[in-house]
Amino acid sequence: MGAGGRTFVPPSNRKSEADPLKRVPFEKPPFSLSQIKKAIPPHCFQRSVLRSFSYVIYDLTIAFCLYYVATHYFHILPQPLSFLAWPIYWAVQGCILTGVWVIAHECGHHAFSDYQLLDDIVGLVLHSGLLVPYFSWKYSHRRHHSNTGSLERDEVFVPKQKSGMQWYSKYLNNPPGRVLTLVVTLTLGWPMYLAFNVSGRPYPRFACHYDPYGPIYSDRERLQIYISDVGVLAVCYGLYHLVMAKGLAWVVCVYGVPLLVVNGFLVLITFLQHTHPALPHYNSSEWDWLRGALATVDRDYGILNKVFHNITDTHVAHHLFSTMPHYHAMEATKAIRPILGEYYRLDETPFVKAMWREARECVYVEPDHDTENKGVFWYNNKL
Repeated sequence: MGAGGRTFVPPSNRKSEADPLKRVPFEKPPFSLSQIKKAIPPHCFQRSVLRSFSYVIYDLTIAFCLYYVATHYFHILPQPLSFLAWPIYWAVQGCILTGVWVIAHECGHHAFSDYQLLDDIVGLVLHSGLLVPYFSWKYSHRRHHSNTGSLERDEVFVPKQKSGMQWYSKYLNNPPGRVLTLVVTLTLGWPMYLAFNVSGRPYPRFACHYDPYGPIYSDRERLQIYISDVGVLAVCYGLYHLVMAKGLAWVVCVYGVPLLVVNGFLVLITFLQHTHPALPHYNSSEWDWLRGALATVDRDYGILNKVFHNITDTHVAHHLFSTMPHYHAMEATKAIRPILGEYYRLDETPFVKAMWREARECVYVEPDHDTENKGVFWYNNKL
């Protein structure tokens, strides 16, 4: 964990920085995980309870202020302004609550503090408040980190091979079809993944994040899945009483629409982190953990990078060292880029433009026909 000498520094890859669509190398890297770790200053691995809680308090304070303004002042605005104020509230509150989601995600990685119990309590409370089954997601997400880039074992946004494409796919491979696909993915993708494992890895039987006895979980994890379900049900019970007291429209405006924004950003962020024309996927004949962890991409969301606690533009470092707190990830990313060289990918394409490009270009994966590496798969869109 120390900052020892850099034993391997490949030449900087100026061309790949200018051309983010250039394929990353798929050969085994000439560096090891320990060499990458030595390049990172030791303090980047230190977790601070006070600093981590400061982000929780900061985000929740902003969220409460937005709620207070919306519920106490929007109704006295002239009607045209109130119609404008609510969409602004939904967008801003949704972004702030996405930051809260990211902190709970950090708890699931034991990156919040040095105390696992504290991490789980904070993560359970924050995620339950956003209707996320904390432990259920924590365990499936851990398997995603253990199997990133594997076509057989990765847990989320596992691309289909051409032979596995549905018959209707060719009818959606056009601009109107892509719009429809993106709208459904961004609005329903997260609850569909939790409830029905949509876009997840195939299991031999029905898989659901709310089912303690589903194939996603082992026997020792089942009690925590029950706890996750209780957390979500408790929040749903509270929302029910809010609806009875305040009305359905009030709950939808104050909580429901911002939650849709959170879910949409969560899906979009994950999609763009793992879907890119330059990134390979591997089958079991080629996959190994380090190459899989490097088959991710950092993205630029502008000012939202800070709002989302840099989960967007430090994702490569996060996959290499997931217990590192987010407030050190930028420094760590800067330190490891000279080591990674061409294996590092940053795409600064505006995220809306990137979303459309990836929806158009990344339809399925297949090996290159003119190569002997049949275990390495690349995105294609020709149906």
